Amino acid sequence: MPRPTPQTAGVGLKHVNLEVKENHMAHRTVGLSSTHLVTRRGQPFKLLLHFHETGFSRHHETLVFQALLGDLAVEFPVTFLEKVTNVGWRAWIYPHEVLPRCVSVPVQVCSPVCAPVGLHELKLIVQNSLGQRCYSVGRFILLCNPWLKDDPVYLPDEEQREEYVRNDAGVLYLGTPHNIRTRHWAFGQYESEVLEVCLNLLQVSPQHMRDRRRDYLRRSDPIYISRVICAMINCIDERSVLKGSWSGDPQASGNGVDPADWTGSAKILKLWAATRFRSVCYGQCWVFASVMCTVMRALGIPCRVVTIFNSAHNTKGNLIVEEYYTDSGKKLDVSQNTVWNFHMWVECWMTRPDLGSEFDGWQVLDPTPQERRAGMFCCGPCSVKAIRMQNVNLLYDTPFIFASVNADVVTVVMRDGRVVSRRVDRKRVGSHIYTKHIGSYRPQSLTCNYKCVLDNLSRCGEPGYDMSRSLQVSLRLDRVYVIGEDVALTVTVRNTGHSLRMFREHVNAQAKVYNRGAQQTLWETHNQLHVWPGEVLLIEHVIPHSQYESRLTSDCLVNVAAVVEDERTQEHMLVSEEFNFSVPNISIQVTGGDTVVLHKEHSAEVSFTNVFSTTMTDTVLTVEGTSLIQGKHQSRLYLLQPGQVMKTKVTFIPVVLGVQALHAKLTFRNRPALVIRETHKVSVNTAASTEDNKVQHFREKCC
Repeated sequence: MPRPTPQTAGVGLKHVNLEVKENHMAHRTVGLSSTHLVTRRGQPFKLLLHFHETGFSRHHETLVFQALLGDLAVEFPVTFLEKVTNVGWRAWIYPHEVLPRCVSVPVQVCSPVCAPVGLHELKLIVQNSLGQRCYSVGRFILLCNPWLKDDPVYLPDEEQREEYVRNDAGVLYLGTPHNIRTRHWAFGQYESEVLEVCLNLLQVSPQHMRDRRRDYLRRSDPIYISRVICAMINCIDERSVLKGSWSGDPQASGNGVDPADWTGSAKILKLWAATRFRSVCYGQCWVFASVMCTVMRALGIPCRVVTIFNSAHNTKGNLIVEEYYTDSGKKLDVSQNTVWNFHMWVECWMTRPDLGSEFDGWQVLDPTPQERRAGMFCCGPCSVKAIRMQNVNLLYDTPFIFASVNADVVTVVMRDGRVVSRRVDRKRVGSHIYTKHIGSYRPQSLTCNYKCVLDNLSRCGEPGYDMSRSLQVSLRLDRVYVIGEDVALTVTVRNTGHSLRMFREHVNAQAKVYNRGAQQTLWETHNQLHVWPGEVLLIEHVIPHSQYESRLTSDCLVNVAAVVEDERTQEHMLVSEEFNFSVPNISIQVTGGDTVVLHKEHSAEVSFTNVFSTTMTDTVLTVEGTSLIQGKHQSRLYLLQPGQVMKTKVTFIPVVLGVQALHAKLTFRNRPALVIRETHKVSVNTAASTEDNKVQHFREKCC
């Protein structure tokens, strides 16, 4: 029931129906909140005003609404015009829907397309010849509107709007370009209270604390909103959502959660809110980017997570990353500039009136804390088109983003403190840039959005290949390897000179973390070579699994380098390659198939076969699934012999419709860095729709 102000209690308005179901359908906000009406700006929503028995008369009463956001307030009258202008807040009654005196009056309310995002309060002032009465109608959430052409976040394509605003399930791409690993992620913007938590990010931001009125006014601008959210995701102060942990050892996360164990955003956001906005431990780039994607989609700003393979970092905008090796092929961790095997940021869709319409569209925002700018960790929004056009003098952080995908890698070979070889690779950084394909879990290449691929491929230098006037050296791996297999690699030496040449060959393989330099040596070999003029010599090497299995990092990455040294001229040629192992699969089989019924118990068999040559000790299998399993299901086997199968049966009861996921994880005491993960999707339907699907499948089979 509407609450009148104390001085006008008991007058006029009896009840207001917010028409939540109808409005949520019209505004495409179904499921975003169970406690608030959620609307999109620039689009009318309907209210039904119920008056006391005397009713409302357009000839005797005047209605005026007041919309409030914090201490910002705007008043606007209710008109009886069917045709209204798209200027400012407005409300109207269709004349044909009311009698001369009505008890129930339907009213259309519409915000301007540039209205600030947030939790608004709506009041109604009823005026007549005796005075006026003010009632509290209720509160509603106002979001950006990518369906409305005049909104700065308007996205013309309906499939893209469904994918980049409404879709709550995604997939992330990790690993290396030649062996891409996928990680399923639940963005979770429809989970209970998530939207309200997303709005709290704006409320507790430093910008809001410094000047609330100015912050409210600027929330009409998606550029401003995105910068505030980007800074609030990472740990700029104790109120930011996530704190980073950059150790390659999952045990080093202490009392926090290993970044690799997160499977969705909702749990992180809810934990942040439940602890009175204390930073959640821990995140890395894919967690930062995925949580930001959730917030932006919830606020109505189209957003997608993007993976950059071979991303340059800490280049200070000079477009150069230096990597140092010894003359025996060992990579040195001495440079502050690094190339991450992969990095993730987000792209958000918006206009750029500050730059010009030619830079509208996708904008890069990187919530991973790397460099402070204006006192905070905030990177972007940076126009993707500006990167493609090499226009690096534009807002925001364009030189940094440009270098991340375009820097040159200078490889330096050192001997006794002096440089004996230097090579420039202009193709490696930003070689592959991917996002999730619309409507599927396949990767979609965005590389051409950032750079001219033909120009890029024509630039000299590439990983795994080096040449001089009379010598060519290359390094090749036969295929993608699974942990537990011996690794075969081939070094090819071609003597294009006119005399017999004697070489020393050094090959070194080191464990690696995706965002840092190489670590300990896993395997190495040194050989003498004699190569005749015109001869192509293939040197085949095998890295035994026993040499690397126990010493890999959790990323299962290896940097392998070969240095070929001419004994007479002291010329050094270096070739290198970074590769990641695939891991054995965990099998998840749902009894009765992957279409399950809401609120009905189901079961799944989860199993793993030890393909390793050694006995795995204290093996722990953990299965969980938001909206499927309460808590975690764990089983433990002290000794898992080679070839032995570990099995467990898990029961679950789906409580939310749609696509949900079971997540399984295996850990081993004698291989602490090795963690095996698997995700299995199930489709949760009602009993009726499940039966309809079975009938349809039967008919298709019969036909």
